[in-house]
Amino acid sequence: MSVSKIFDIPKYYYFQSGNDYSGSKGDFSYKIITSSDNIKCLTWHGKLCSMKAEIENQKEFEKSENGFSELIAWLEEMYKS
Repeated sequence: MSVSKIFDIPKYYYFQSGNDYSGSKGDFSYKIITSSDNIKCLTWHGKLCSMKAEIENQKEFEKSENGFSELIAWLEEMYKS
């Protein structure tokens, strides 16, 4: 079972291990980037990779299960808006 009702995103353990993740749904794209202290989420529209795309939204969250839950809720809200 995915942690998101909209996106197929791995569970927190995947990010706790230091992995990044990117995906898309239709024209909406996102990338989740981990560091030692936080998890950052970028969003944009289009099929370009994050390095070439114009990032429309980005937000950092605490690297914890609570922060990860907040990230998922924020990402779903960005998709709906």
